[in-house]
Amino acid sequence: MPIIAANSIAIRFIDETVTDYNFRADLSIFICANSNRANNFRPVFSLTMLGSGSAGNSALLATNHCKVLVDGGLSARQLALRLEHCGVTPEQLDGVLLTHEHGDHVFGLEVLCRKFDVPIYCNRLTAETLRCTGLLGQIRNWRIFETGSEFSICDIAVQTFPVPHDAVDPLGFVFHAGSGSLGFITDLGYVTKLIVERLRHVQTLVIETNHDEKLLQNDTHRPWPVKQRIQSRHGHLSNSAAAGVIEELLPGRIDRVVLGHLSRDCNTPTLALETVRASLAKCGKLDMEIHCATQFEITPQFRIGETEPGPFQPTFENAFFQNAR
Repeated sequence: MPIIAANSIAIRFIDETVTDYNFRADLSIFICANSNRANNFRPVFSLTMLGSGSAGNSALLATNHCKVLVDGGLSARQLALRLEHCGVTPEQLDGVLLTHEHGDHVFGLEVLCRKFDVPIYCNRLTAETLRCTGLLGQIRNWRIFETGSEFSICDIAVQTFPVPHDAVDPLGFVFHAGSGSLGFITDLGYVTKLIVERLRHVQTLVIETNHDEKLLQNDTHRPWPVKQRIQSRHGHLSNSAAAGVIEELLPGRIDRVVLGHLSRDCNTPTLALETVRASLAKCGKLDMEIHCATQFEITPQFRIGETEPGPFQPTFENAFFQNAR
C-alpha cells in the first residue's frame, strides 16, 4: 500500500468492521502528518477523511470551537482510534451529521454516540429508518432537521440538499466556516442542477468516484442486477461521471478535490486520479489540487480556510431541531 506523504507515520490496526459483504478487514492505516502545521498560527477550518470506501466512511470537520463527524461507518473502536491520531477525543465531538442510513455510513454510531452522548444530526426519514431497523435503536440524542434547511453547529454553518441515491432521504452538504467553504457529496447516482448550484462556490469538494466503468462491467463477483443498480440514477458515480461534475464547477472557486468512496473491487486510486486529471487537463486546468481518500489511510488535515480567533458566540437555538420520538 503506498504512503502518500514522505513524513507519514505508519501505524497498524486490526479490527472487525462492517461492509456490504460482511467481511473481516485487517485495517492497515497510514497516518499522514500535516507538514504545514507549523505555519497554521491562525485558527483554521479543516477536513480530515478518517476512512472512505466499501468498509466504512467517516470524515472529521474541525475548527477551534467545533468538532463534527460526517457519517460514522467505521467501528466505534476505529473511530476512536482515528480521532485520537487527529488529536480529538470522542468526548470533544459536537455531533455527527448523516448523509443517509446505509451501514457503511452509520455502523459505529450505536456504540460511539450512546457511550459518549454525541448528538446525531439527520433528517426525519433517516432517523425513523435507523430506529425502526434497530441500527441506532438505543440512541436518544437526535437533532432532526428538514432536508434543504440551513443551520449551524457551533461556528460551522451547514447547508443541506437532496441527492439521488437508493436511500430514504439521502443528503449532500455545503459547510462554511470563516473564509472556507466545503462541498460534500458521496453516494449518488447522478448530479442534478440543484446540486451543481449548491456547489458552485465551494473551494474544496469531496466527491465519490465509486467505480471504473470497465472494471464494473468485467467484474465476475457481482450479478447483473447489482451492476445495474450501481450504474443507475440512484446508484453511484463512476470516475468519469465525477470528472464531469468537477468540470462543471471550474468556473467557480474550486481549487481542491478529494475523491472518495472507491469500490474495493471495481476501482483503484490510480484509475480515479488519472481519470480526473485527464479531464482537467483537457480543460487546461493543471493546477488543481487532487487527493484520493481510501479505506486504510487517514488523509492529511486539509486546510479549508481561516476562522476568527477568540471566543465563539453561539447564534442559534437548539429549539431549531426536533427530537426524534
